[in-house]
Amino acid sequence: MTQASGFGGLPTPRRYVAIVAVSLGTVLTIVDGAIVNVALPTLARDLHVEPASAVLVVTVYQFVLMAAMLPLSALSQRFGYRQTYQCGQALFVVATILCFFAHSLPFLVVVRGLQALGAAAAMSVSSALIRSIYPLSHLGRGLSLNTVIAASAAAFAPTVGGAILAIAAWPWLFAAIVPFGILSIAIGHRTLPDSIRQHAPFDLPGAALCAGTLGLIVIGLESGVHGRSMLLPAIIVPLGIAAGAYFVRRERRQAHPILPIDLLRQREIALPCLGSLSAYIAMTITTVIMPIRLQQEFGFSPVAAGAVLAPIPIVSVVVAPLSGLLSDRYPAGALGAIGMTIGFAGLASLAFLPAAPVAFDIAWRIAVCGLGFGMFFAPNSRQVLSAAPATRAAAAGAMYSTIRGTGQTLGATAVAAMLAQRLGAGPAPMLVASVLALAAGACSVQALRKPQGAA
Repeated sequence: MTQASGFGGLPTPRRYVAIVAVSLGTVLTIVDGAIVNVALPTLARDLHVEPASAVLVVTVYQFVLMAAMLPLSALSQRFGYRQTYQCGQALFVVATILCFFAHSLPFLVVVRGLQALGAAAAMSVSSALIRSIYPLSHLGRGLSLNTVIAASAAAFAPTVGGAILAIAAWPWLFAAIVPFGILSIAIGHRTLPDSIRQHAPFDLPGAALCAGTLGLIVIGLESGVHGRSMLLPAIIVPLGIAAGAYFVRRERRQAHPILPIDLLRQREIALPCLGSLSAYIAMTITTVIMPIRLQQEFGFSPVAAGAVLAPIPIVSVVVAPLSGLLSDRYPAGALGAIGMTIGFAGLASLAFLPAAPVAFDIAWRIAVCGLGFGMFFAPNSRQVLSAAPATRAAAAGAMYSTIRGTGQTLGATAVAAMLAQRLGAGPAPMLVASVLALAAGACSVQALRKPQGAA
């Protein structure tokens, strides 16, 4: 097995086959994460549980995915990117088959956790594999292609899920994606590049602290939004923050940290990561609150609301490849700043909709948002991966994916908090998203500036 060079990429036509393997893996993990949402009412009815309990199928998956990516990226340094990726896929496929035979909520939640563990292993090294597949001069287009595939899969997953549920029982939602996993494993076995393995000790306490920090903070925030008492979150969230502070201090002393402190010390990596967190929170606020506003505030039907919001994924899918190509020639910070300026304009315009908007009033604003986000994410992720050393590509990619998941979780929690405080209607949510878009753009601008003393 040829080892990844870090900069030269794979020769053609092997490069194209490897791209197919990674693309199928992306479809596998993204679709499974999104397709279940549409089936939650059916799951609750068939498993004889409350709808709130059925949500565990989603929340457990998200939590395990976020908590496991950084530790598994560190573990991949010992076992290799290809091995980690394909072992994760194999676990994912086995757990997905087990989902088909689930007849109780506890069993389904357990196998969903195993699915998330397999997905985390694959996603923790997917960006590193992309960097190894493409030469550095083509990295932007490679990342943009993966972004397009991920965005398309996420956008069409609910539609595909609804179509499957119209003709079959919910277990077929899981069975339908198994062929993607098997095909990806078969193709990738001989085409995906290997990496130089480092026989470094695995920091098990650091992995536990990573999971504990994320778990305590997320559970605390969720209990604060959905619970009746603030006592529990008032205890749990500070514990999570304290655990996180100790985790960071501990990681600074580690030669092989779970949390890539060494990368975050570099401003060309830290600033895009901070901008990404802000942008993902803004995008999640938009995609979660707007369907609610359209239906409850403006009287749109669910079908009409979905059609009006479609320009976000559609425009993003069209724009992302172009921004990826441009990022191979122009500074990623400049492209990101332009993207978030456009995104700010779209989000601010959504904050000040007419009193009785028609579909076009909303659709063009949504399209502007999609244009901004589509221009921002591919160059931003390219900057992180290209700035990281080749031996730290997996850590950089896993960190970026964890930030994406954290931003999506915080965005959804922010929406829930605003709804609980009766701030969901009106301009408040979109004004918050606009400010976050400005912050993301500011990070891109700052990334363009050389630090003092630099040549």
